[in-house]
Amino acid sequence: MDWANKFDQGLGYQEFLARYGADEHRQRWHDVHAEIELNAPQQELLASFQRDMNVLCLAGTWCGDCVNQCPVFDRFSAASERLHVRFLDRDDHPEVADFLRICGGSRVPVVAFLSEDGILCGIYGDRTLSKYRQMAAGLLGPKLLGLAFPSGLGTDVSLLQSVVQDWLNEFERIQWMLRTSPRLRKLHGD
Repeated sequence: MDWANKFDQGLGYQEFLARYGADEHRQRWHDVHAEIELNAPQQELLASFQRDMNVLCLAGTWCGDCVNQCPVFDRFSAASERLHVRFLDRDDHPEVADFLRICGGSRVPVVAFLSEDGILCGIYGDRTLSKYRQMAAGLLGPKLLGLAFPSGLGTDVSLLQSVVQDWLNEFERIQWMLRTSPRLRKLHGD
């Protein structure tokens, strides 16, 4: 896969919504976007990123999981000049959807994290750990789930706040990967 080319084909957040979203989709994305608030430590972390990171998100404006996660990426990119986020529509890019299959399915959102020169560094999606914990609690019962996974449940933290933190953890992981990469350290002389 030529990731640099795919990234170049991607659209910015607003452009993606304008091209692929019906009015109802755009309104749902706008509503979630308005709910997302990054706390001071999260903003500081994002502002501290030192390596450019290209983030390519395979998504669908119609997708409920995308509605609840993709606005997070726009908030992150607004907080860091080092993050460059682009979106591809899953149905318009079947070759990317096929490559990024998760659990045998063409899921969205799925993010391909790329270095500044288009090298694939990681793939993450379709739902975060916090969302899967919520889903598992509904299926298995919160008491059973609480015994296995005591953190993150029964607190005052909203699911959206937890999802934001889950994604931030992955963005930070990739940033550290890029920052400590011998290839990139040699390139940047650091």
